[in-house]
Amino acid sequence: MLFLSVVINFFQRVSISAAIVPMTQSTAGAPYYDWTGYEKGIILSSFLWGYALSAVPAGLLAKRFGAKIVILSATGIGGIVAISYPLAATNGWETVVVLRVLTGIVQGAIYPCVHTLVAKWVPRTERGFLTTFIYAGSQFGSALIMVISGFVFESSMGWPGLFYITGGLSLAWALLYVWLGANEPATCRCISKGERMYIESLTGSSNNSQILTVPWMSILKSPAFLGLVAAHCGFNFGFYMLLTEMPTYMSSVLQLDVKSNAALSSLPYFVMGTLCFVVSPISDLLINRGTISVTTGRKLFNSIGQWVPMACLIGLGYMTAGETTEAIVLLTLGVGITAACCCGYLVNHVDLSPNFAGTMMGITNAVASLISILSPLMVGAILTDETDPTQWRVVFFVTSGVYLICNTLFVVIGKAEVQPWNDVPSISTTNPST
Repeated sequence: MLFLSVVINFFQRVSISAAIVPMTQSTAGAPYYDWTGYEKGIILSSFLWGYALSAVPAGLLAKRFGAKIVILSATGIGGIVAISYPLAATNGWETVVVLRVLTGIVQGAIYPCVHTLVAKWVPRTERGFLTTFIYAGSQFGSALIMVISGFVFESSMGWPGLFYITGGLSLAWALLYVWLGANEPATCRCISKGERMYIESLTGSSNNSQILTVPWMSILKSPAFLGLVAAHCGFNFGFYMLLTEMPTYMSSVLQLDVKSNAALSSLPYFVMGTLCFVVSPISDLLINRGTISVTTGRKLFNSIGQWVPMACLIGLGYMTAGETTEAIVLLTLGVGITAACCCGYLVNHVDLSPNFAGTMMGITNAVASLISILSPLMVGAILTDETDPTQWRVVFFVTSGVYLICNTLFVVIGKAEVQPWNDVPSISTTNPST
């Protein structure tokens, strides 16, 4: 259910990136709008405004009221918002921006809730694989929506159909999760006693973690946490730049039609999702056998996931319309290999503090989202001519520099050991028996 939640919520995120091409082309066979590159940049970046705003409060709400009700509400509300996009577009791009902000607000709750549930449900011996499996939904969701979009755009529904499908699936998932979801093994109605004891003994999350006081200053001053923030920022900046701009790049520079654009735009995310299931067992195997430490494993795989794409983007900067195959290969490799980050920074929150993994994800997500807002705005500022490969080269070089700096910080100061402030009662409580 968590995997499907991530898939469907990425439908909500990515649908506008795929749809904005036919929405602004008069040949698409559906209503179209003459939005400028600047206006499209605002639309694509506005999601992150709301996303950054809600990430930290969502983590706190998940701890206070339980992650189930928060993720359920966020997905359902997001579905209603998705269905509203076609009507909003008729009222101008500003109205679409408002809905994108609302989508960002509800989406900001997803990762903190998932991390809160992961801390309660995923045994540490399987943390790399199962966490990667859940978050692989982001890649499969991105890929599926790109593939589906090509067929939907050419159907009688046109681009509005993409939003109706997204909204319907979101509401269906929310209804199903009312019955199947549970905050923790202790409250699950379809679990054996043996399975419950096994999971609780290997999660490292305190049974009363929902009432622990968050050690804000200890978290924010922790070098290990700051390294994690840097890694998350690097991933988000590159991921959202490619996610939001790849369809435009393929259409304007590689000169692919709408259907080919949709299919090829999805390919890197299918590769990324597949590689998630390759790198995560390798990571768990190396760590569980003692071949490498947890800290070394997190840094190694995060470096693969950010520095290889950095090299690919540098090469992509020199591609032209006559080198479509080479450009697709670099895009596919560059996006696909970021799957290694699932065994790097993405699981590191739980490494540092099982009790506050959701809250920490909220913080890093908020900061990374604020940085990511700059990504489509940067593209909009640089690209005065979307067909000019030399301007795209500048975009790719800037993104490569962000990858280099952020992952270097993670390698230098990052850690993957439970921090002293995770066990708040032993540090701050006034009751020795607690």
